Amino acid sequence: MDNLISLVNKIQRACTALGDHGEASALPTLWDSLPAIAVVGGQSSGKSSVLESVVGKDFLPRGSGIVTRRPLVLQLHKIEEGAREYAEFLHLPRKRFTDFAAVRKEIQDETDRETGRTKQISSVPIHLSIYSPNVVNLTLIDLPGLTKVAVEGQPDSIVQDIENMVRSYIEKPNCIILAITPANQDLATSDAIKISREVDPTGERTFGVLTKIDLMDKGTDAVDMLEGRAYRLKYPWVGVVNRSQADINKNVDMIAARRREREYFSNTPEYKHLAHRMGSEHLAKMLSKQLEAVIKSKIPGIQSLISKTIAELEAELSRLGKPIAADEGGKLYSIMEICRSFDQIFKEHLDGVRPGGDKIYNVFDNQLPAALKRLQFDKQLSMENIRKRITEADGYQPHLIAPEQGYRHLIESSLTTVRGPAEAAVDAVHSLLKDLVHKAISETLDLKQYPGLRVEVGNAAIDSLEKMREESKKAALQLVDMECGYLTVDFFRKIPQDVDKGGNPTHSIFDRYNDSYLRRIGTNVLSYVNMVCASLRHSIPKSIVYCQVREAKRGLLDHFFTELGKIEPKRLSSLLNEDPAIMERRSALAKRLELYRSAQAEIDAVAWSK
Repeated sequence: MDNLISLVNKIQRACTALGDHGEASALPTLWDSLPAIAVVGGQSSGKSSVLESVVGKDFLPRGSGIVTRRPLVLQLHKIEEGAREYAEFLHLPRKRFTDFAAVRKEIQDETDRETGRTKQISSVPIHLSIYSPNVVNLTLIDLPGLTKVAVEGQPDSIVQDIENMVRSYIEKPNCIILAITPANQDLATSDAIKISREVDPTGERTFGVLTKIDLMDKGTDAVDMLEGRAYRLKYPWVGVVNRSQADINKNVDMIAARRREREYFSNTPEYKHLAHRMGSEHLAKMLSKQLEAVIKSKIPGIQSLISKTIAELEAELSRLGKPIAADEGGKLYSIMEICRSFDQIFKEHLDGVRPGGDKIYNVFDNQLPAALKRLQFDKQLSMENIRKRITEADGYQPHLIAPEQGYRHLIESSLTTVRGPAEAAVDAVHSLLKDLVHKAISETLDLKQYPGLRVEVGNAAIDSLEKMREESKKAALQLVDMECGYLTVDFFRKIPQDVDKGGNPTHSIFDRYNDSYLRRIGTNVLSYVNMVCASLRHSIPKSIVYCQVREAKRGLLDHFFTELGKIEPKRLSSLLNEDPAIMERRSALAKRLELYRSAQAEIDAVAWSK
């Protein structure tokens, strides 16, 4: 799941890179759908110290008054032990910072570039990624501290401006709120708790953090707050002890500070029983775990929005391109040769020359059998339903030996549920074939050179796969329907024999509706259904290969080739457009498209494994 957080981080960076230039309208929506953790607190509440404790580095600007004047999107990436720590800014993509004092200066400088050397604020975020073996995979958004009054150099609206900015982040349902509150202040006056309660009244997505516990008045403690008696949230409060200003001045490193923090909670009698869930290290792990859980729960929505984003990027690519000077016959020949290269690469993926085709076998050998095994027939074969089906089938005249019509109804209703796994197997193979189309397109060099043609070939291939999927789905469902429409005779023939061997024909007709009799019917039906499922486990893959895989190998672009001869000369030229300005734009969009396709494949893999 750490990989899933890294994947979301990657998508967020792509959203920002595109969204800053307004190149795709869906991207802000996609960004909004991605879970993140927003750090909220009043000015001088200890927000910066908490973040630095989580990261284990001094990298944030410090000072009095409003220091954080722009949102800071901080992405933490855990790397292998012994690797050198470094940081990267999104606005300086090719520059690595290994000196974290330089990171602090760049944050200050980048803030000033946007706001000037004033005390103004800006909603334009700074994006910073830190790579270290001492962090957990996590995304945090540090927001300007809430304030109650404007100071000199700030507009009167600054209080409301900051609150509106904070709300714009934390009111999103996918946002986890990290509410920072000083323990040496009255909890009732906490800016963080006040605004968190307004957008999250049940506390379902709010994590409370108490800072400055070690600075409380002598004779007082924060036990009531930490144990949730003062203000209860869904998740336990976490207390932290940050470095003092004297420690900062003495350059006390974070490793020592974390050790002191652990010792403080372990050795202080009031907090000793809570020490296992106190401190910045515990906080980071807890937040990472929660972020993982939220991301996993939002996978379907993220999948949908990524697909929408891919569609918008593909549509943008399809609109690019101007005619080039070349005779019509030469253009047609070039397009045909490029398409043949793509088709050959696609077949090589299916035949095992290139990787990817083996995943289709995994659908047949693992996913389909597992889906069939997970089928539940409790509803169809409950005692109440069996009794209902048997009596309804008998009508006014009870059955003589075996309730044949009742058996048929029970078997048919049970086998109907097999349609779901059959359709899912078809869809899974369709998704894999689409992935192989995308891979083959990306590996066909000439298609990279001509993005317009790339889109056309991709759309044509996907359209063909869609038609093959529909045919395959019909065939697979027909297999199920055939089993429902005609039952194996031997199954019925053995029932009277079983009655003769084990039944008691002297019982009255009313005894046939007792629990023992009904359970026997249920057992027979389940046995038959399991036999059919075992048969379908082998016949459905054959149908899918015949209707989808085989057809894709034989004629993936047949319809495209047919239509190609009918295309107008102007349209034919646009497929091979090579305008330099358009090429540059295509290149930028193609990189993002590749990233989102990669993200789609990884998220789909996670969804299948759930």
